[in-house]
Amino acid sequence: MDYQVVRAPVGIVRFLEIVLSCVAFSLVAHVGHVGGSFWTWCMFSWCFCFTVTVLIILLEFTGLSTKVPISWDDFTTAFAMLATLMVLTASIIYPYFFACSKCSYQIAATVISILCFLTYAIEVGLTRAKPGEISGFLSTVPGLLKVLEAFVACIIFISLSGIYNEPGLQWCVAVYSLCFIFALIIIIFTIGRIISLFPFPFDKVLTGYNVLAVLMYITAAVIWPYYSFKDNPRPSKCSQVHCDWDSLVVVTIMTIINLIVYIVDTIYSVRLVFFVSPA
Repeated sequence: MDYQVVRAPVGIVRFLEIVLSCVAFSLVAHVGHVGGSFWTWCMFSWCFCFTVTVLIILLEFTGLSTKVPISWDDFTTAFAMLATLMVLTASIIYPYFFACSKCSYQIAATVISILCFLTYAIEVGLTRAKPGEISGFLSTVPGLLKVLEAFVACIIFISLSGIYNEPGLQWCVAVYSLCFIFALIIIIFTIGRIISLFPFPFDKVLTGYNVLAVLMYITAAVIWPYYSFKDNPRPSKCSQVHCDWDSLVVVTIMTIINLIVYIVDTIYSVRLVFFVSPA
């Protein structure tokens, strides 16, 4: 048993994450089930983060984390980043759609969820690689950006609704899917310690992929809003309830956000490959 795990700053923060995420989904469960993908996403976010954090603490406390055939530091850092983003979106979505000024349980769940988001953000800060440190790829800024890119793509996917017959919209969905798949492959290869299977230098492959993803997302950022809102004004019913038109807006915003993230990732990768000499 490694008692240092529970006494270290990261261990204390993880215990807070467990308590806060448990309280958040318990309060929401007390209110009762509400239909819709957004409620399901919020509940899944809290439960998933709670479960994985408990698993991480148990494996590290028992020393079994050293027996797991993956890059443990990459895994925990990537999960902390993912959990931060998931709980953040839950903290925004849940009060927007399901809370009111007199809904005490919903307000309490939102406050607890925000505190949970802050604890996961603190863990990211504690585990992120500092300049000059030797660490796994997902502990670095480009690695964390890869997790962010994949997560934003997930938000896009849950916001997609209906069947898109326009070739332009189909292209956009293909862009979201292809970029998500490649980002996920990079994350899985990193955690699984199989980056060496790449037949070319990993940093150059990553830079090339980032450039291609930027170009693809530029087309999506132009085509998606054009075909989505052309001769399609916001229906009057959308002012009272959430409707598919609002989801089109969410996809547009997330597309622009992911384009910005890919641009930042590309600039960072190009700088590391071509302008930073290896020590």
